[in-house]
Amino acid sequence: MRDSNEMAMVRVVEAMRENLGEPLTLDDLASVAMFSKYHFSRMFQRQTGVSPGRFLSALRLQQAKRLLVTTDWNVVDISLRVGYRSVGTFSSRFSRSVGLSPTMYRRCGGHTPSPVGCRVVSRMEPGGGLVEGELRLPDDGDDERVVFVGLFPSRIPEGSPISCTVTSAPGRYLLNVPAGTDGHILAFAPGNPDGVEPMLGDEQSRRVASTPVALPPGLGGRAHADLILERPGPLTPPVLVAMPSLNGAAGLQQHQTLRLAVPA
Repeated sequence: MRDSNEMAMVRVVEAMRENLGEPLTLDDLASVAMFSKYHFSRMFQRQTGVSPGRFLSALRLQQAKRLLVTTDWNVVDISLRVGYRSVGTFSSRFSRSVGLSPTMYRRCGGHTPSPVGCRVVSRMEPGGGLVEGELRLPDDGDDERVVFVGLFPSRIPEGSPISCTVTSAPGRYLLNVPAGTDGHILAFAPGNPDGVEPMLGDEQSRRVASTPVALPPGLGGRAHADLILERPGPLTPPVLVAMPSLNGAAGLQQHQTLRLAVPA
């Protein structure tokens, strides 16, 4: 049973989704929640982990991703449809958050090209730290899932992860990360259990989990974070970063880690 504050935030997110092309203000959103804008901002941050403006921006980019791979509309039309009056601003924000330009995202079919330098992680690297934990699925008949696990600087997964791996759930994951790193762990299983078309699957058939994590300073630090992958709820922030294609790669069976650059 949702409490009244959560129900109010769900109404706001529904209003955001229905009006992505409109210039929604904080006052507009607070009015939907029937709170003062200051109380609304605090409650929204508490319920979702991000500010209302940040959540709205993420919804707009999520919808742009969907339109790029499901329609033949040009980038200008899509940017207008999701509330951007400047295609330049839209393209730069999309590229920064998703990791590919809108044109390249469409060309790649909603995936990021497979990163190079993949290798198995079985222990901590010298000079760094380690995040490890168990990936679990609710007891609802889910089959084993291919899962992307990444450490990101903020609650909304966007841009380049600090470290990431592709593995399976239920099972164990390992991430080698720089000492003293903190951020948010994201686990993402695409809509199809085989990993096909991760950004086109039914959103409610996907499984996601996220939790903050912090490594102690100094070499050899460890952090443990178990995750239960569940259906995204109405207040779950969108996953913006473009995912690698997770279907059928032999390396996925070996729990490979995709070594990507730490963002500046």
